[in-house]
Amino acid sequence: MHSRIKSFCIIVMIMFVKVANVNEIKPGQGKTVSANGVDIAIFNVDGTFYAIKNTCPHKGGPLGEGMLEGNVVACPWHGWRFDVATGISPVMQSVTVAKFEVKVEGDDVLVNL
Repeated sequence: MHSRIKSFCIIVMIMFVKVANVNEIKPGQGKTVSANGVDIAIFNVDGTFYAIKNTCPHKGGPLGEGMLEGNVVACPWHGWRFDVATGISPVMQSVTVAKFEVKVEGDDVLVNL
């Protein structure tokens, strides 16, 4: 008997989309944007930009409108907190929000969707 080895290729599309200008989001602040139908919260933590899904998993609150303390944002509706660098709740690590890869080119903030 001959065994057959099936090979396959997984194609990963990397698509960075401009979502903001670096001057639009001051250190310690966030901004909500929509790109390709996805609501995203962008944050500037001491000059480093992070992006997470804008919707809090608790009750759907807008994380981009929350208070940012260090790299942790608190949902403005009920105070659920998430680390903007990882998307993980520092209170209950099993609770997360999607995070997106971010890069800065010139003055453009780009997010990988």
